[in-house]
Amino acid sequence: MLDTLKYPIIQAPMAGGISTPALAAAVSDAGGLGFLAGGYKTVEGLAEEIQKLRQLTSSRFGVNIFVPGRDEVDEDALAAYRLKLEREAEHLGTMLGNLSTDDDDWDRKLDLVKAERVPFVSFTFGCPSKRIIQDLQANGSFVIVTVTCVEEAKIAAAAGADALCLQGIEAGGHRGAFSNGMDLQEEYGLLVLLQLVKQELGIPLIAAGGIMDGRAIAAVIAAGACAAQLGTAFLLCPESGTNPVYREALTRPRFTSTRITRAFTGRRARGLVNDFMEAYDKEAPAAYPQVHYMTQGLRKAAVQSGNPEYMSLWAGQGYRLVQPLPAEKLMCKLTAQLLEQNSE
Repeated sequence: MLDTLKYPIIQAPMAGGISTPALAAAVSDAGGLGFLAGGYKTVEGLAEEIQKLRQLTSSRFGVNIFVPGRDEVDEDALAAYRLKLEREAEHLGTMLGNLSTDDDDWDRKLDLVKAERVPFVSFTFGCPSKRIIQDLQANGSFVIVTVTCVEEAKIAAAAGADALCLQGIEAGGHRGAFSNGMDLQEEYGLLVLLQLVKQELGIPLIAAGGIMDGRAIAAVIAAGACAAQLGTAFLLCPESGTNPVYREALTRPRFTSTRITRAFTGRRARGLVNDFMEAYDKEAPAAYPQVHYMTQGLRKAAVQSGNPEYMSLWAGQGYRLVQPLPAEKLMCKLTAQLLEQNSE
């Protein structure tokens, strides 16, 4: 189904309210593939977004779902981290959230995308069982699994995924790795990862990480991808749900680099380096979603007070190239650059 897209451009599913129905509709209508992010949303909220998206466009779209993790958590380290953050909560005039854990309503979200016959369904933080993938495919969905290494790619291919989204180390937001353990495997830049996986598997590959313009899209297509997935490039589109403080931070000279950290959610994610990240990057345990829920109040208070130093400002390494354009105009620019490269 990816080969039937007019342009090989996918708008990344960005959780936290950024991937709105308006953004996904604009991208799909412009010949790409727009995605909604199911992560963190209630089933009812996601259902409303799917309905709204269908009211905005008759084009195909996708929905992303988080796969529940089974990693063990160091409870002592988690409790110690909470103690350290309590003074930050007091400083911001808020409370830390409960150390809760859940499966992000996994079963009900699977039921929803099946009931809605969502054309494209993608997964992050793991690979669903072969049975789940087959059920979705039998229902008409094209299934994509996010991977960060060759080993994960082999698991997803063996489970029957229709395509793999290869996430290079350059990518903004959460790493899509299957495990959240402290023992890290070697991590790869996007072009190297593309070459390694393509050598092993014949499955369609989507490239993600650091892609900000049509020239980069052309480069990953030339390297063997069938499409490119862009997230950071869409952050300043007026259709995105990026809040005003976040938007301003992306263009402020105060923020000069990105880093991968567990500080905000207990899961590794790339964002702009700010005061909170600097202070707690080395302190945060591998505990997701516990840390996510614990820091939720801190991050919300920071947004309300206009303080980007305590916000999770997710962004890829190419964030300096982000453009404040409507999604339709950005898509036109991306496709023009892509076609220009292809004609050379």
